[in-house]
Amino acid sequence: MALHLYKWLILWAGILTGTGPHSPAPAEDHPLYVSVTEINHNATDKTLEVSCKIFTDDFEKTLTTIHNKKVDLFNPKDKAETDRQVAEYIRKRLIIKLDGKEVTLEFVGFERENDAVWSYFQVAAPAAPKKVEVNNSILYEAYDKQLNLMHVSVGGNRKSTRLNYPDKEAKFEF
Repeated sequence: MALHLYKWLILWAGILTGTGPHSPAPAEDHPLYVSVTEINHNATDKTLEVSCKIFTDDFEKTLTTIHNKKVDLFNPKDKAETDRQVAEYIRKRLIIKLDGKEVTLEFVGFERENDAVWSYFQVAAPAAPKKVEVNNSILYEAYDKQLNLMHVSVGGNRKSTRLNYPDKEAKFEF
């Protein structure tokens, strides 16, 4: 269901901005600013796997503003520096608590997928959490129309929510 919603949002973003597959030229801006965060407790590996999908143009623009220099996520000049910038940005804007205890996201890496970037993190989580609290303000400093979709899976049970700017707190109980 959430995947279909995300595809629907991307389709409409392309139609509304003229950046769809049949568009003559890309638009400078688009009316929808969306990120998707997937949080999955992996009982076998005893980890919490976190992935964030952000449109590349929005992410690059935000990182460029923060660091006062151009950031190119597809062809970074200094991969280690770009990894640090991505990890630092997400860690400051995606705060996760498991059963009331804040966890530290360990950066695994990032990769591009079409016009988006997936950033990956993990956290040691031996036991399945009963409560997952998330403070998500990804791209809020850049876009007051930002919406952040979140999907949390624990023990095969998946729950989802949407945060519209300026809302940034969500709680999931399992």
